[in-house]
Amino acid sequence: MKQKILICGGNGFIGRNLINHFSQNKNYEVCATWHKNDIVTEENIPNVNWIRADLTLKEDVQKAVKGVDIILQYAAVTTGVKDVINKPYIHVTDNAIMNSLLLREAFEQKVKHFIFPSCTVMYQSSDVPVKEIDFNESDELNSKYYGGGSTKVYIEKMCKFYSKLGETKFTALRQSNIYGPYDKFDLETGHVLCASVVKVMEAENQVIVWGTGEEEKDLLHVSDLVNCIESTIDKQKSSYELINVGSGKFISVTDLVKKIIEISGKKLVMNYDETKPTIKSKLAVDTSKVGELFGWSPKVSFEDGIKSTIQWYKENSK
Repeated sequence: MKQKILICGGNGFIGRNLINHFSQNKNYEVCATWHKNDIVTEENIPNVNWIRADLTLKEDVQKAVKGVDIILQYAAVTTGVKDVINKPYIHVTDNAIMNSLLLREAFEQKVKHFIFPSCTVMYQSSDVPVKEIDFNESDELNSKYYGGGSTKVYIEKMCKFYSKLGETKFTALRQSNIYGPYDKFDLETGHVLCASVVKVMEAENQVIVWGTGEEEKDLLHVSDLVNCIESTIDKQKSSYELINVGSGKFISVTDLVKKIIEISGKKLVMNYDETKPTIKSKLAVDTSKVGELFGWSPKVSFEDGIKSTIQWYKENSK
């Protein structure tokens, strides 16, 4: 018997990749929510039941969750580093409301499994990959990430709270920096890798790196994240799990841009603009727990991930 899976934020970056994957699996009946953006046509994505819903409204949440077995909660207000610095509040209110409503409805309607994408901004900078247990609530969060990070921690706790009350399993994935097809290829709102692809591909002579380029990140291709989510659905036995999901490797923004330039085949000079928004940190996640629990590890190499992302950009940029 097919399980009914609801992908919240179906026309977003990760939502689209989840739909492409699970809509091809005969074990699932796929539903997906959309709100403000134009819905993707059924000709492009068949076998999906689209539900228009404002997930900050109780009535719309009840409608979307009705009869669902699994919820992948990838609806969120997300932007780039510029908004993190200049308008950090936009990552707080709506995200807290929609997740609170979805969690309660999942509990009340006895959904089998609820998967929530957390993040890694609650971790302190580290010279070695951090484990889930390395997060200490007494440590002050980076001031630039305080609002968004605190909201994620709150929702993780609500997942654990509801897991103790009913039949629903909950998973909180502390995801690193995800990239790949359908991401925002935009300098203002895009994530670091895809924004860097845009810079390189549109540059004629030089690429301007924001900040000093010293910030080091953990980058994971979206297909690896999707495979991790599927492993979680198939293999989680406990009522609640909090796990890191990432490559487990560091790469500086400077080295990232150098690699994109190299793979693009363009002859470009790199310069730096330290007046632009940047948050200096060094972070990668230890993924030993998810490997032990679900047998997952990333498969897409960094070079192959960049190559496929550049190719997707070439084929889909206007």
